[in-house]
Amino acid sequence: MLAVSDEVDDALVAAPAAVHGAQLILACGDLPFEYLGSLMNMLDVPLVFVPGNHDPDVSGYRSSRAGLTLKAGLPARPPWPDGAINADGRIIDAVGLRLAGLGGCLRYSEGPNQYTDRQQARRARALRCRAWWHRQRDGRGVDVLLTHAPPRGVGDGDDPPHRGFGALPGLVAALQPTALLHGHVHPYGAPVRPGRLGRTTVCNVTGWHLLELEPGVGLAELLPGHRDAC
Repeated sequence: MLAVSDEVDDALVAAPAAVHGAQLILACGDLPFEYLGSLMNMLDVPLVFVPGNHDPDVSGYRSSRAGLTLKAGLPARPPWPDGAINADGRIIDAVGLRLAGLGGCLRYSEGPNQYTDRQQARRARALRCRAWWHRQRDGRGVDVLLTHAPPRGVGDGDDPPHRGFGALPGLVAALQPTALLHGHVHPYGAPVRPGRLGRTTVCNVTGWHLLELEPGVGLAELLPGHRDAC
């Protein structure tokens, strides 16, 4: 998997040989959709994303049974690249993995994709119910939880905009994913070690990271785009 978040790396698009083995792109927010489209075209693989607080409002879109994208019941063109999948608040199956997504950050301004702790807790409960329904249907759990902001107390910052969500540790305990991938907190070149929530590895993927996941076993980083490692 190529995991990306927050920081554009033009050199990656210009010389992508290092990541040509990726079978899936996971984007954790705050990246221009044009950049994500370039990565999709470069690798010709699926891209699943959650929005960050600097992304446009992506709420309200849904797919009809005929495959049309609708908003308020009318055909609409979403702002993300053609073929990309918005996982915010959803359960997505891609390349043999089950993904759960919960984008946004703790509310600090009037911008989009920001939530109070109470609002995000409500969204987390809804996502937990969707994951339960999928597991009842086919027996499969969630492999990766994609978020923009980190969990409270695991890789988050001290300033209000970069504090993690209090609802995420409980969501991780319920879903038991192998990995939680997030962005939002910029390491600025400093080494960042992965965190843990029970059996789940919590990894800040700001920049880009080539990861290998074995569901139920663990997460390994094959190549980091920054000095920080998962």
